[in-house]
Amino acid sequence: MNSTAQSFCSKSPPSNAPSDCWAVGGLVLQGRAMLAPMAGITDLGMRRLARRFGATLAFSEMVAVGRLQTPVPGRAMDDRGRDRRESLLRLKGEGVSPHAVQIAGCDPQNIAEAARRAENAGADLIDINMGCPARRVVGGASGSALMRDLDLAQSLIAAAVGATKIRVSVKMRLGWDHDSLNAPELARRAEAEGAVMITVHGRTRNQFYTGEADWAAIRATVDAVSIPVVANGDCRDADDARKMLALSGAKAVMIGRAAVGQPWLVGDIAHELAHGAPRQKLPAETRADAALEHFRTLLDMFGEAHGLRHARKHLAAYADQAARENFCVDAGARRRLVESDDAREVEALLQNLYDTPRKEAA
Repeated sequence: MNSTAQSFCSKSPPSNAPSDCWAVGGLVLQGRAMLAPMAGITDLGMRRLARRFGATLAFSEMVAVGRLQTPVPGRAMDDRGRDRRESLLRLKGEGVSPHAVQIAGCDPQNIAEAARRAENAGADLIDINMGCPARRVVGGASGSALMRDLDLAQSLIAAAVGATKIRVSVKMRLGWDHDSLNAPELARRAEAEGAVMITVHGRTRNQFYTGEADWAAIRATVDAVSIPVVANGDCRDADDARKMLALSGAKAVMIGRAAVGQPWLVGDIAHELAHGAPRQKLPAETRADAALEHFRTLLDMFGEAHGLRHARKHLAAYADQAARENFCVDAGARRRLVESDDAREVEALLQNLYDTPRKEAA
């Protein structure tokens, strides 16, 4: 699984760089398709694979800055300690370069501390989450709740920029609702504080994930700032990506849910955007090897019992994607794949997942 992805550390692309190179705050990237940060999804294993297969950037799961704090004695030490350990794992980026970490919070001091921790973990870029619509995040005045308090949002960006020497970006939505489409204003404030990139999901917070993302509405943010803007929301393939770029005027696209179960998808899209034609479909053996590597990475990170639980959403997605691509996925085998407590059985099932195209089975 040789990577086609590269990155260059200079202020602008070198003269011999590929034509799809562009700069983000001194970091020159190749390609125009990124893997979105997704809670419980974009773990280290998935990010490694996405980058290897050609994703421009692969963002970590959202790290809640409060969970990085040292647990207070006598206050549910087991739960708080486990949350902190898992949050620290999300900062890891071995085998992922450039290493991009997303953080979320509503306290400037905690944001600054999280930014320093990410920098110490080798991050090349820190993204501040100002777009998550989840009630538990918004209820803590984080995520898209910050789009209702631009002064606080601006102070968080300033805290992150001031705390480290690495790049800071911001991910947001169009606004809280259709009566307050303030992404352009938040982007201007972010740029003024030193942010180097903006990502806009083409929905409001109140839409959650309903309806369709409005890619054309992202253009107002593109026009408001001089730093690169990335378009996010409902990108499923290269055709979608081309439409997103045309309607929004964005520099790149960000792919989320469509990449689950196929971490090579983001690289496929980046390749087609760069070359105007799809790249050769990955051999079944390569896909199986990728799924196995992902699973084993989770076991290494979390241990067998917890790793199996964490992996199940990915295992189900790999099986469902294989079935969509016309591989013969037995219903009983899929059920064992997502229910088994035996790592060796899961490995055997993954190894066989892409063995038999349905047309041959018939």
